[in-house]
Amino acid sequence: MQPNNHNCVPLTPRSRLERLLREREIRKSFKNQPSDEARDGNKEGEQCYGDSSISENDISGFHKEEEASETNRQDERGSKQRLLVVANRLPVSAVRDGVESYHLEISVGGLVSALLGKKKFFDARWIGWAGVNVPDDVGRRALTKALAEMRCIPVFLDEEIVNQYYNGYCNNILWPLFHYLGLPQEDRLATTRTFQSQFDAYKKANQIFADVVNMHYEEGDVVWCHDYHLMFLPKCLKERNDKMKVGWFLHTPFPSSEIHRTLPSRSELLRSVLEADLVGFHTYDYARHFVSACTRILGLEGTPDGVEDRGKLTRVAAFPIGIDSERFIQALELPEVQAHMKELKERFAGRKVMLGVDRLDMIKGIPQKILAFEKFLEENSHWRDKVVLLQIAVPTRKDVPDYQRLASQVHEIVGRINGRFGTLTAVPLHHLDRSLDFHELCALYAVTDVALVTSLRDGMNLVSYEFVACQASKKGVLILSEFAGAAQSLGAGAILVNPWNITEVAASIGYALDMPADEREKRHQFNFRHVKTHTSQEWAATFVSELNDTIVEAQLRTRQDPPLLPNKVAVDCYKKSSNRLIILGFNATLTEPVDALGRAGQIRELELKLHPNLKGPLKKLSDDPLTTIVLLSGSNRAVLDKNFSEFNMWLAAENGMFLRPTSSEWMTTMPENLNMDWVDSVKHVFEYFTERTPRSHFELRETSVVWNYKYADVEFGKIQARDLLQHLWTGPISNASLEVVQGGRSVEVRTVGVSKGAAIDRILGEIVHNKGMKAPIDYVLCIGHFLSKDEDVYKFFEPELPCESPSNEGSSVLDLKGDNYFSCVVGRKRSSARYHLKTSDDVVNLLSDLAEHSSSTT
Repeated sequence: MQPNNHNCVPLTPRSRLERLLREREIRKSFKNQPSDEARDGNKEGEQCYGDSSISENDISGFHKEEEASETNRQDERGSKQRLLVVANRLPVSAVRDGVESYHLEISVGGLVSALLGKKKFFDARWIGWAGVNVPDDVGRRALTKALAEMRCIPVFLDEEIVNQYYNGYCNNILWPLFHYLGLPQEDRLATTRTFQSQFDAYKKANQIFADVVNMHYEEGDVVWCHDYHLMFLPKCLKERNDKMKVGWFLHTPFPSSEIHRTLPSRSELLRSVLEADLVGFHTYDYARHFVSACTRILGLEGTPDGVEDRGKLTRVAAFPIGIDSERFIQALELPEVQAHMKELKERFAGRKVMLGVDRLDMIKGIPQKILAFEKFLEENSHWRDKVVLLQIAVPTRKDVPDYQRLASQVHEIVGRINGRFGTLTAVPLHHLDRSLDFHELCALYAVTDVALVTSLRDGMNLVSYEFVACQASKKGVLILSEFAGAAQSLGAGAILVNPWNITEVAASIGYALDMPADEREKRHQFNFRHVKTHTSQEWAATFVSELNDTIVEAQLRTRQDPPLLPNKVAVDCYKKSSNRLIILGFNATLTEPVDALGRAGQIRELELKLHPNLKGPLKKLSDDPLTTIVLLSGSNRAVLDKNFSEFNMWLAAENGMFLRPTSSEWMTTMPENLNMDWVDSVKHVFEYFTERTPRSHFELRETSVVWNYKYADVEFGKIQARDLLQHLWTGPISNASLEVVQGGRSVEVRTVGVSKGAAIDRILGEIVHNKGMKAPIDYVLCIGHFLSKDEDVYKFFEPELPCESPSNEGSSVLDLKGDNYFSCVVGRKRSSARYHLKTSDDVVNLLSDLAEHSSSTT
């Protein structure tokens, strides 16, 4: 049999899943190679143990330890991919020793261990703020040189930018909002005024980050942006280079759309993030909230893969982060950790140890946790001298009044509990306002019987992972908040609680302390397997692998999309031709772009109006004796009369069923014996669903009936449309010769044979007859935002396709060469058109260019 390695995966992956599986097998093969490096690693977690200085040898060791062996290793990946990691802070903090010297202190966090671990799958370079203000050039050069040893690239921000961008917009606005704390309420008018100045600083800081990225970017690099500090960065990068591979990952929760929509800059931030190729979150819930915000706030289309905007798909997915579990497991064997464990066991002999490790922060739920512990002691007197809670509360943002009040509140509760239940020799609650070093923390995890992680809202919370990694012998119980991201991963093995329910948490403490050994074993084994396999390194490698594959998928998808119209070529061919035909759609082609959610006024937007910048070019084009313009629309005759009567052109209403030159009366091109008996029954159905669906409307035309739910609630509109279609197919149209045409957010019922493609031959025949046209038509430009059913109008003019009715007078006058036919769909999407134009503004620019080369009859 073949060995079970990556060679079993097909050499030429045929699908996205095969490509990702192959990449995973290669990573496993790489990871399982023997390695004898020292495993002292980096510090990680939730900033709950102290930083330490690192020497120059330590810094260079992170990146040089495997270079020799990896250079000689030949696998199917080839050389490692260059990765530019862009985060607000670098993985090291710089401390200035003198005018031209710095020493570096390693930072903590899952991202650090993910990208600086012993087994790296890519060549990472870090770009970020060093956490120190360096105004002088000499100091900046010195810091840049010192950081280069770590492959870190500093971003320099002045003090005012840091205050407005970091302390202001990031920490005072985005961070509370994303954790469901809402926007600042005090002095609302003043706060509203500062929103804009802080947002301006936020955008400026993001642009500074982008400038540094562009300085160091090389073709083929992957740029990975991190967290809410850099939500504007994907847009800045893509504006400079739209071929750049850009991913963005959020390390906090993403709130529901109802919370996010309160942010004044909500739309701009969402659109900026959507410029990334891949957007990642810790849990599916956060990803779902993001997609919902894009649909409800921006009016975009949410798909199973992400968010689609005018043909561009931004992939949105969940990537739960982990820890470097091996480092914690191996640390338990170290002599200094064993010594700490022995000391702790002696200190708390005869008592069950409960542990909480948190930053002193509003979202961590420390007051709720210790109140639940107090209630447990009240209701379980037999446990009072047999259990101790150790609460590590690492101080943060000490200068902020809210945090000062929180610290005072916690100290007051701790004092009350120890005063009520303590004795002369022991107290039930030990509270530390400081961090622990790595060895102390590992020892504490190892001797703990019950860990309490009761965050009110948390992106992931890696303390729960660290606790599980250190519990191989103890098999302790994890009590975990259902509002922490880790609940999605470790929920099956933990006791999930609502941290706001003090009674529930107190009862869970009792259940955990009395839990039978076999149940503790099963719960621990489930969580331990997850922590061992879902490491921080695997998280990073998976994200980058998915980002690369997202680019491949986008390239495959856009190959099926028509390319952008070459305006210069279209204009040059126009100039050289002598008998031109221009066919234009109306809605979303010659109208101004509108708010998809109708915030500018739904009633105003329902009235289709010609783009104001088009009146001049259309006038000039329609007065050119060598140019014939046909306005081909699904709208009724009155709408076309109102917008185009002043121009010398042909109007084709209701998908070409009615036709007139603007100098004459309407005529019909409808096929004979067109049966319209079905209209009343369909109209009643549409009226019913219009009443049931707020902000929807229906339009009764002479040859069709249209129900539109563009401005209705996105999700509710889809449900209603599904019900409407089911009712139509099983009811009034079940036996009729009708077609149901679905648009983006509309449903149209029309008789079979009513389409723009079916009408264009008859329209062309009328034009040739009316104008007495003898010279062959040698140039055709057809532009529209048509429904898929109507795109057969594009195919009609294709020179290489056989004409369905060659005897018709309209078809016979065509004398097109392949290069003189330009069909354009407005908006990037799969289409039978040859080219695309992005928006109606691009249509304005094209027609303006053509008008400059037109001759007037006057």
